[in-house]
Amino acid sequence: MMIKKKSRFDVGATLDRLETILKEKGIKPIARVDHAEAAKSVGMELRPTQVLFFGNPKLGTPLMQRDQMAGLDLPMRVLAWEAEDGSTWLGYHSPQSIVDGLNLQDVTDISNMMTTALDALTENAIKE
Repeated sequence: MMIKKKSRFDVGATLDRLETILKEKGIKPIARVDHAEAAKSVGMELRPTQVLFFGNPKLGTPLMQRDQMAGLDLPMRVLAWEAEDGSTWLGYHSPQSIVDGLNLQDVTDISNMMTTALDALTENAIKE
């Protein structure tokens, strides 16, 4: 399931805010990909679209120990994009949907922690 949240900031500022919050919480930002810049490099246009990868090995590693296929969805990532109407959105896959896709029922505590953390982190990034 994809979670979508509207941001009052532009794409760059939204992910800058999220990155700052992650660092303050001791969560390591791993990479940031600017899809619009990549499109521009090949002569194509794309509204501002960036994805931020980040992770906490204390939460992700236990999932991969049970099923290494979890590595396809980890580290976590949040996408920020500018919609056609100019509004900015954040989106991410719910941790529970990742766990459900791997059929890992015995990690509810981890998926709950990840869900709670992602909700709080993204809410803080989009609010004033």
